[in-house]
Amino acid sequence: MNDNLRGAAFMVASMAGFAVEDVFLKSAARVMPLGQVILIVGLCGMLVFALMARSRGEAILHPVMLTKPLLIRSGFEVSGRLFYSLAIALTPLSTTSAILQATPLFVVAAAALLFKEQVGWRRWSAVCVGFVGVLIILRPGLSGFSLLSLLAVAGMIGFAGRDLATRAAPKVLSNRQLGIAGFAMLALAGAILLGYSGGAKLPDGAGFALLAGNAVFAILGYHALTSAMRTGEVGFVTPFRYTRLVFAMILAVLVFGERPDLFTLIGSALIVSSGIYTLIRGNRRKAEGESTASR
Repeated sequence: MNDNLRGAAFMVASMAGFAVEDVFLKSAARVMPLGQVILIVGLCGMLVFALMARSRGEAILHPVMLTKPLLIRSGFEVSGRLFYSLAIALTPLSTTSAILQATPLFVVAAAALLFKEQVGWRRWSAVCVGFVGVLIILRPGLSGFSLLSLLAVAGMIGFAGRDLATRAAPKVLSNRQLGIAGFAMLALAGAILLGYSGGAKLPDGAGFALLAGNAVFAILGYHALTSAMRTGEVGFVTPFRYTRLVFAMILAVLVFGERPDLFTLIGSALIVSSGIYTLIRGNRRKAEGESTASR
């Protein structure tokens, strides 16, 4: 139980770090090209995790990174990073963060359809409720709908595809090597965006501070996330991912003066509650299956 509590603490710290990272990203994108911000942060993350890998005697570029499953994972990672970063820069932080929370629901649905995983009617119902929450936030057809909000949906789908591809990837890479690969895809997404938009410029002192804050909290968040998944039981630790939305909502109000409306709050509540339910229900079914198999 102590390991679970430590794992949960790591997960909460990780989600807080990622929420703060989003604040730095949104702020930095106001004073310099977004592609430049993402590229620099990606390169910094690659360097840090490469140094960590070398200190453990691990290869920086593992041959497995060029296998088909990892390349597919990398493709989804690029699209997820690219569209999510655009959503952070161009839409309210609270809205983007809320939509991102639907990623586990999309993974459950896709795993059932693609990998034939067993998903009962209760979890399917929860997935549907979560998607209704996304629609409430997007409110298509109503006056509050914005096409830019679809960027967050595209980012969410990219991250879900990354998570699904990770299941098929060889489990020989360390967390540090996965960190190298992940930040490399972030740098690639930044390079693509910068190549399309152009206009890179030398940041001033404030710009450098924003870049440094972005990189530091991105690295700390990722490191805490890997520590969480290695410390406690996955089923106990994973639901604490949803604390990211709490941190994001608070920071959106305090830093950017956002005021999430009733639609966003209701949709967020539906997404989080259905996501937690699918996790708990999935863990219960797994435990029941293991108990039956041991008899």
